[in-house]
Amino acid sequence: MSFDFDLFVIGGGSGGVRAARIAAGHGAKVALAEEDRMGGTCVIRGCVPKKLMVFASSMPSAVEEAQAYGWSAEIGTFDWLAFRTKLHAELDRLERIYRAGQDNAGVQVHTQRATIAGPHEVQLADGTLISAKHILVAVGGRPFVPHFDGCEHVLTSNDLFHLDALPKRLLIVGGGYIASEFACVFQGLGSQVAQWNRSPLLRSFDTECRDLIVERMCARGIDVHENVIIDRVTKTETGFTAHAGDGRTQEFDAVVYATGRVPNTEGLGIENAGVKQAQNGAIVVDEWSQTNVPSIYAVGDVTDRVNLTPVAIREGHAFADTVFGASPRTIDHDLIASAVFTRPEFGTCGLSEEEARKHGPIEVYVSAFKPMRSAFAGGEERVLMKLVVCKDTQRVLGCHIVAPEAGEMIQLAAIAMKMGATKAQFDETCAVHPTMAEELVTMRAPVRHQ
Repeated sequence: MSFDFDLFVIGGGSGGVRAARIAAGHGAKVALAEEDRMGGTCVIRGCVPKKLMVFASSMPSAVEEAQAYGWSAEIGTFDWLAFRTKLHAELDRLERIYRAGQDNAGVQVHTQRATIAGPHEVQLADGTLISAKHILVAVGGRPFVPHFDGCEHVLTSNDLFHLDALPKRLLIVGGGYIASEFACVFQGLGSQVAQWNRSPLLRSFDTECRDLIVERMCARGIDVHENVIIDRVTKTETGFTAHAGDGRTQEFDAVVYATGRVPNTEGLGIENAGVKQAQNGAIVVDEWSQTNVPSIYAVGDVTDRVNLTPVAIREGHAFADTVFGASPRTIDHDLIASAVFTRPEFGTCGLSEEEARKHGPIEVYVSAFKPMRSAFAGGEERVLMKLVVCKDTQRVLGCHIVAPEAGEMIQLAAIAMKMGATKAQFDETCAVHPTMAEELVTMRAPVRHQ
């Protein structure tokens, strides 16, 4: 049977562009469709612009610390529009790089929406029908806003990089890492931030670490309220008023919902090919990223496996090597490190203490202290280093770090954990002094047993 392309990729995010480029490098004839901007959520409306906002929001604290170290320093005022202009210029630059990567690989790019018309057919928004031996769905996820009275008045994380002005009074609804990161960002930029959530903040993470992060967020001035459910949001002459089920009402200049993300499969046409979906709309795949329809694959957040950009990239690469490179391989989704860019920052890999207890006896090692840099400046920052260890095998099951640059530290710890490192091997590693990270190899006695 003859096809227009060997591979058609729907979605120009991290997973899709990697799969397309690698497949083309293996000699496949490849096309890709992206209805928005090349680069996807991470580059255009996620990790990259968010991290740049994290950097911007940290400057007032840096100047305050500089003063404590003897520098004559002043922060001045923050120019949101100047920052936003430079931010979007950087995103434009990155998008050009992503697009050039596809062009250089020989991938035919369609800047329009594509939907699935059958097991081997894709239809473009302009009506063009294209056949492909293989179809890869890599459309990612989108912010979820529940339906309630006044939901049309709220913003999502997608909107925060396009604000015309910095809101003076900001409500962020949600308790996950996206909500908590933006709460810290906008507080650092000068907004009065409240964060409301129907359950404890960061509840999916290690409780001891979560408690310290939330405590420090509150100490920085973020007005955190847990176990709060919003009934409606009303527009006023001066802003928007949030009405909670417990009777509280408060007016804000903007209300942002960061209450999770859902797979972006609505209207994609996957039912036309008989592709199986999970209840939340995610595309169900096996360990090879293959759906129940042999010609259709899916990678990244649309599969709702591990929703992280580096995971999508690896899944896309493995798919291309397997199908087009005669080098079959799967991705191990175990022990994937991640970072939460709150203040303080959080790096984590492996099981939380609570999860580990469900699997058998454990030992827990914890070191909590004031970091040298902050302590000298008279700051109140706290650092927490935590290892969760299997009591029987002594293998390190979880490593959790709450500290400045925790994301940088957890990346290196994750290498040792992926290799199956034991607590004894951590202990045998000589410390780098004076650093915060040395605590990971100097904790001798467990603080808790099971």
